[in-house]
Amino acid sequence: MATLMDSKSAGFAFSAKLGATRAILRAFGLFGDPFTRLLQGRTDPYPLYEKVRRRGPIHRSHLGSWVTGSHELGSRILRDRTLFLNRTQGGVPGHEMMADIPWNSSILGLDPPDHTRLRRLAQPAFGPRMISKYRIQVEKLCHHLLDQAATRDSFDLIEDFAGPLPLLVIGELLGVPEQYHERFIRAGRKVGPVIDGVKSLKMAREFRAAVDDLDEVFTELIALRAEDPGDDLISRLTTAHGDGKLTTEELLAFCTVLAVTGFETTTNLIGNAVLAMTGDRTQWNLLLDDPDLAPRAVEETLRHDSPALQAQRVPHQDIALAGHHIRADSSVVVLIGAANRDPEVYDDPDRFDLTRENPAEHLSFSGGIHYCIGAPLARMEGETALRVLAQRLPDLRVAGPVRRRSSPVISGCTRLPVTGKAA
Repeated sequence: MATLMDSKSAGFAFSAKLGATRAILRAFGLFGDPFTRLLQGRTDPYPLYEKVRRRGPIHRSHLGSWVTGSHELGSRILRDRTLFLNRTQGGVPGHEMMADIPWNSSILGLDPPDHTRLRRLAQPAFGPRMISKYRIQVEKLCHHLLDQAATRDSFDLIEDFAGPLPLLVIGELLGVPEQYHERFIRAGRKVGPVIDGVKSLKMAREFRAAVDDLDEVFTELIALRAEDPGDDLISRLTTAHGDGKLTTEELLAFCTVLAVTGFETTTNLIGNAVLAMTGDRTQWNLLLDDPDLAPRAVEETLRHDSPALQAQRVPHQDIALAGHHIRADSSVVVLIGAANRDPEVYDDPDRFDLTRENPAEHLSFSGGIHYCIGAPLARMEGETALRVLAQRLPDLRVAGPVRRRSSPVISGCTRLPVTGKAA
């Protein structure tokens, strides 16, 4: 990877491959394939999701991937223990250049039995007792961030609140000391956007430097916790490492991936919720009148505007799906954003509605053995953030142009200016 980032010839090769991938996506998109158009990135992918659903429960894209926007079929695929996690990125430009980052050694990239072993080690950190413990700290962090941001006439909800909050929470979860916070947050913000794919050589170099910095931080903390363990996840995993239950590479990869994915999901969850509810004051007023609707607001946001837009699985044997023969090792893509607005399952699916009665379970945290281990933490952070925002800024509203991510895999805002009188 160092040669990719440092040599001119490798840089030219990187840029050329990136350009070629984009050209292929544009060409296939011209032939009317909605999936390849989605992979180019859209700030509003939902019209293309509708076109995907019109092609039936599942169809084969021009890129060769099998694609579904069906809630019923998507749910079945994600829960099927014969379909395992895919380590490729479905044609997203630039992802192949990050192949030697050791994320495939993490819980996200492994199949059983290694996935089961790592998940069992980490699971207690996300159990009810620990989530209850973190809730108090999350509320304090929310108030602290708003104490700084809400003194101004307007502020950027992403930059000043929804962005730093989950990184600070993950820092607490992992046991990152205060002297590392600034470095940890800076590196996390550089690594997170690469989930969308690498857009340029400059971005690739910044990503590489940030990953190196995170590795250095975690290596130092692992050594520190080996000598002086605490009540945190790094201490728990370091003890397991010392007992031979996981490798050094798995330990570092787990910490890095948790920092990145936990940050991205929660930041976009909070931003998407505020954008939806302030865009419809009826919904925001429902939350103001009854703060106990915060959990429902989180679930409706996850359904209506899921931070995660797609998931991939690969069958290890030939299978049949919705009358189609799917060969072993084929890419099967579940468009989560499309499934979560499937009119076969949800009434008026494009409407954000806190009064929705008994909605079907959304797919935003995936399903089956790869159901998001951090889902309880993300839910709790989202609920707490919305309660505090409603309490502190009841007149909260958008105060300028919103910039949404143009991404095939992540839905969220990069800029969300807001204003509101403090209560």
